Amino acid sequence: MPYRVILVESDKSIRDNLSNTLKQSEDFDLLSTYEEANSALSQSGVYNPNLFLVDIDNLDNLRMLPAFVDIFPNAIILGTMTDWNANIGYRAQKAGIAGSVIKPFQPKEIIDSIKMYKKRGQFKPSPIITFFSPKGRAGRTTLAALLALSVAKKSNESVALIDADLQFGDLPIFFDLEPRHTVVDAVHDVKLLTPLAFVPYFHEVTKNLYLLSSPDRPEYAELVDAAGLVDVVRMAGHVFRYLFIDLPAGFNPLSIAISNFATINFVVAMINTGLEVAHMKRSLDLFGEQHHTNEHPIFTRVNPCNDEQKAKLEAQIAHPITAIFPNEYNLVSVANSGRILYGLPQNTLMMRTIDELADKIIAGEL
Repeated sequence: MPYRVILVESDKSIRDNLSNTLKQSEDFDLLSTYEEANSALSQSGVYNPNLFLVDIDNLDNLRMLPAFVDIFPNAIILGTMTDWNANIGYRAQKAGIAGSVIKPFQPKEIIDSIKMYKKRGQFKPSPIITFFSPKGRAGRTTLAALLALSVAKKSNESVALIDADLQFGDLPIFFDLEPRHTVVDAVHDVKLLTPLAFVPYFHEVTKNLYLLSSPDRPEYAELVDAAGLVDVVRMAGHVFRYLFIDLPAGFNPLSIAISNFATINFVVAMINTGLEVAHMKRSLDLFGEQHHTNEHPIFTRVNPCNDEQKAKLEAQIAHPITAIFPNEYNLVSVANSGRILYGLPQNTLMMRTIDELADKIIAGEL
């Protein structure tokens, strides 16, 4: 069955061009075209459309998107833009539409975009979840990988895992992968891409989980700037329902830029010498100086790993702790050997805590 399409386009020449493109395809039945969203909203009901293509270069049309979602809840609604604009794309996504495409388009691009956005999951903006640690070897990367795996499995929505530890990223090793593309490629190309063209930069790890790898060599980190990485994250938010970003240890322009943009910042420290508690407190103070309110402390290698010890740590840092994790050598060994997809120990305290945290992320409780 062809899609029953309503086209809303303010520019007459573009409207005529897109109309001809749609009419020539067996996949689409063009029911009517409109110059403005108001007319489409008031008159389209008689046609029973199941696909709207709405020009969101026109800001009046952009503001009307919630009305399209409300009046036509069973229709797919795609915004159309002449050039990619992350801010407009985000506003359209926040309105509850499926996503956006770039004009002019071919029928296959519309079909493929619809498939991509349906696979993405709920038509909502993506939570951006970062993993930061004051120093290395805190278990930050392991937590990022395990949580991304759990959310991908539990939500059945698409999850992107971005390795932004540019010099020493380990995520490809964890999953025993040699991705074709890295974050260097993505940053270099992002301004020339559409969401649909961006998908191949991510390596499919397992069902619903995709990885954007760290650079192949440490010196390539210099090719990635903070602004470019923010552009990559914003584009990824249109392709994937959840974004997990493993940041480099310590405060630097890149970690600060991404954490400023994030929905949730997990601040991870490992209990070892006792100095890590001071490092955590100082990190939270620094985030607070930037007027952040979304920091979630996590301690690893906590022994004993119980509520009493958690309360003790909370008193020391004067801040609620989101989760504590025990030391599980078997799990670390599995991650470091590239067997994280199929060799994880099950039904352990750590994995139960991971799953509980994943449930909270999916439910929007953090």
